[in-house]
Amino acid sequence: MLKNDLLLRVARKENVERPPVWLMRQAGRILPEYRALREKVNGFKNLVENPDLVCEVTLQPVRALGVDAAILFSDILVRPEAMGLPYQMVESKGPWFEQTIDTPADINRLHLANPGADLSFVTDGISLIKKELNNEIPLIGFAGAPWTIFSYMIEGKGSKTFSKARTFLYQHPEASHKLLQLITDSTIVYLKAQIAAGVNLVQLFDSWAGILSPKQYEQFSMPYIKQICDAITEVPKTVFPKGAFFARAALADLNCDVIGLDWNMGIEESKRLVGGKKALQGNLDPCVLFADSKTVVEETTAMLNAFGPGLIANLGHGVYPDTPLDNVKLFVNTVKNYRY
Repeated sequence: MLKNDLLLRVARKENVERPPVWLMRQAGRILPEYRALREKVNGFKNLVENPDLVCEVTLQPVRALGVDAAILFSDILVRPEAMGLPYQMVESKGPWFEQTIDTPADINRLHLANPGADLSFVTDGISLIKKELNNEIPLIGFAGAPWTIFSYMIEGKGSKTFSKARTFLYQHPEASHKLLQLITDSTIVYLKAQIAAGVNLVQLFDSWAGILSPKQYEQFSMPYIKQICDAITEVPKTVFPKGAFFARAALADLNCDVIGLDWNMGIEESKRLVGGKKALQGNLDPCVLFADSKTVVEETTAMLNAFGPGLIANLGHGVYPDTPLDNVKLFVNTVKNYRY
């Protein structure tokens, strides 16, 4: 039994006295203890693939910020590697895949991810985290949504447009669906392994949802997110489709519990489109946290007032690495002091 189950109660649409709060990317470079640890570890992947370090980094923001949930410290790209497409994390540049999916035939090189064999560092890390959390707060697991993983597998690196991946959809629609289905099947077994290890809620990050047209999103993303939501029945599910403002009404009909909103999605409009079917998460502009303390409190309070009950307070995307730590703490404490 969790001592603080605010997050899960909101996900289940139960009444709560205040909104729960956590931040995407709360484990990371905003914290001096993370930066100190990072200097001692040779390469980001060596950090992500070490269960003891995964546990430590996951717990750092819990201790430093007093958030209402921990989120597993990992990377969405561990899964394509487990499917047969290894990647490197290049310092100051981001992910880079030595091999990419360039033709439909390349898909045959891939296989269904086997979490027990290839992702045990994730599940072992979860077990350690759960032991250390000692039922204080919930632990969030996560995975990249199929379209977002597809984008990296085709593009081979980060991109502002992912034009290579989008072109693949038009040139090879059947092969695109084949690859998306394989990613979806791998996502389901991966999330179920996280749940078996102890996570209390899972979040799907569709980080590149917004670069697709509404028609493409309906064809190449939503059906696969639906499959995942239907398959995961053990814990609540959050879907965060960054930039897909056009999909909010359709997302409300999915078998998920929470819809994540980015800061470009208007609160009143989102509430109207979702129609009270789901809890909402978000959606403060991360740049608010660079303002003076008075503005941070005012903007955070205005967001909470506008959403009303049924909110998991968060930013509209990940907290930026150079965000003033005092303002991050002020955001968290403003939410924790708020009452309905």
